[in-house]
Amino acid sequence: MKVLIVRFSSIGDIVLTTPVIRCVKEQIPGVELHYLTKSSFKSVLASNPYIDKIHCFDDDLNKTMEELKQEKFHFVIDLHHNLRTLKVKKALKAESASFPKLNIQKWLLVNLKIDKMPDASIVERYFETVKWLGVKNDGKGLDHFIPESANLKNNDIPMSHWAGYVGCVIGGSMNTKKLPIEQWRSFIEKMPYPVILLGGPEDREDGNMIAEGFGMRVYNSCGKFNLNESAWLVRHARVIVSNDTGLMHMAAAYHKPIVSLWGNTSPEMGMFPYYGTNNIRSRPEPLSVFMENRQLRCHPCSKIGYNRCPKGHFKCMKELDMNYLSNIVIKFWKIPQPLKSN
Repeated sequence: MKVLIVRFSSIGDIVLTTPVIRCVKEQIPGVELHYLTKSSFKSVLASNPYIDKIHCFDDDLNKTMEELKQEKFHFVIDLHHNLRTLKVKKALKAESASFPKLNIQKWLLVNLKIDKMPDASIVERYFETVKWLGVKNDGKGLDHFIPESANLKNNDIPMSHWAGYVGCVIGGSMNTKKLPIEQWRSFIEKMPYPVILLGGPEDREDGNMIAEGFGMRVYNSCGKFNLNESAWLVRHARVIVSNDTGLMHMAAAYHKPIVSLWGNTSPEMGMFPYYGTNNIRSRPEPLSVFMENRQLRCHPCSKIGYNRCPKGHFKCMKELDMNYLSNIVIKFWKIPQPLKSN
């Protein structure tokens, strides 16, 4: 049997599909498993041993479509569910299933603050698409595999951080998902441990402003390492503090203690750190703490994010308690943390 999984973007969303990848490969005898995504996200999956072949495209999906038709898939697992994936499914003429996006429930939460979202991770909704194949969630959580070439050495980071550090993921796809610079600085002032700032080249300047004046205690790695090298830094951190972004989900894949920071979005939408069996209310994960300003009538205001706060005050992030954050990090720091094997 030949199966295609489709998820175009982005980093976090793709990492959240990895339990489906693993379970399909392990639970369907002899399955040949392919994955379709954008070229810019190939590195997220390139070392995944459960995938037999990755198909990528840039802007022109039609070129890749001809390649896909030659594969003659028996089943398409659509974990993106938009107009372009509909085009893929029609062109391949295979049986298919799409995950429930729950757009009405999201609209109610964002616009009317009526929470009808299920008490479950989006991963559980991804598994709805494979129940027809007899595939079930094994409860082992997310995967992320770092290629050997991305393994860093001690001299890649300051000696002051070799014995342990707090990883702070300062980036985000939208500004309203990012903790402000002054809040990061306030938190670091209260932190007795070394800190590594994590993000892409676009976060480099913010990282410099956050790190200014803290000396060697704060290392700004933003833009110095590629995605998998940054994942290595996540994997070896004692604690991760993160905005709602892709490295947060990689941290969950490595079972790291995580304090996740929520601005205009909310974990109720199902994109919270997932460890395998946890959900928001009935089975919280002891290694994961959500910080969000639930007192605001305008929160959450979007399922994706904005470049600036629609109300102009950005209280959802500016009013998060950095004393509380530092206390949680100190508590998590003391937890013994064996590395997950992958």
